[in-house]
Amino acid sequence: MKVSIIDPADPRILDYIGLRDQQLRRQREAPGGDLAGVFIAEGALVVERALHAGYELKSVLIDATRGEPIPDVVPRDVPHYFAGGAVVNEVTGIHLHRGLISVFYRKELPLAEELLAESRRVVVLENVTNPTNMGVIVRSAAGLGIDALLLDPRSCDPLYRRALRVAMGEAFSLPHARVGYLPPGLDPVRRHGFRIAALTPDGGATPIDDFKASADERVALLLGAEGPGLTPATLDVVDERLTIPMRGGVDSLNVGAAAAIAFYAITRG
Repeated sequence: MKVSIIDPADPRILDYIGLRDQQLRRQREAPGGDLAGVFIAEGALVVERALHAGYELKSVLIDATRGEPIPDVVPRDVPHYFAGGAVVNEVTGIHLHRGLISVFYRKELPLAEELLAESRRVVVLENVTNPTNMGVIVRSAAGLGIDALLLDPRSCDPLYRRALRVAMGEAFSLPHARVGYLPPGLDPVRRHGFRIAALTPDGGATPIDDFKASADERVALLLGAEGPGLTPATLDVVDERLTIPMRGGVDSLNVGAAAAIAFYAITRG
């Protein structure tokens, strides 16, 4: 269903307003917000992966100057809003990635207990609020054998537009759930018999090269925010602390880069 849009204030495209404002979008898409129950997918690849993962498409906003065809998997019976570049930029606040962006309905998140019962390797995030870091972590986790992602209430949404784009839609293939604030939020992880390891730049921690775990052993790797890392209270309750040995006077890596190394280390057994 093709619809031409010439007015940035057209109520039919209110879903797309303010995409660059992360705080605004989190408020609008949170429970109780006017966009509760939806998320934004940007770019043809992410849109296609969302559809293949079974997410229901609500609408598509397309830059009318887009030179590429609309992917065949995009249902033709949902609204296709076509607008000029100036209108798109005014509405969304961004330059559309290859001229295509869409709104999908969310699925209900599984319970952490459900994911833990079926997993051997999980990652738990504490206060990871940067969408770019989230996207890198998700893509690395999906590609390196992590079974599930658990997030504390402060960590950002893996389905946030920029996180999805950086992860190239891999959040659709990596199950995720919310837990409570850490350290109490680790209680279900312990109940399911996971060995809890924290990644930290602390020089007194065990070098990650020395980490050993059988394929059947359950391991949960904890990652904290860029800069402050995991909170002292959380570090106090883990079973072991792991570190990536650094050289050249560099004290630590970006959390996304560190995560990829750690995921490889804990899954190679």
